Amino acid sequence: MSIGFWQIAIVVILVVLLFGRGKISSLMGDVAKGIKSFKKGMAQDPTDDQAKNITENNDQTNNQDPNNKE
Repeated sequence: MSIGFWQIAIVVILVVLLFGRGKISSLMGDVAKGIKSFKKGMAQDPTDDQAKNITENNDQTNNQDPNNKE
């Protein structure tokens, strides 16, 4: 037995009646933001981030005055 058009239509109508259009659209927007964030995170090279953080930390420690005792 396969799922027909009318069964899908009834389920969609019930979901819209229970949750409302606003709730469903906001949920879909949140899902889209999550997918974009995931893709952005996967596109970044973690070794570049680590090298950048190490360089920034070294610059901050080198710029401090060793004679200054605050």
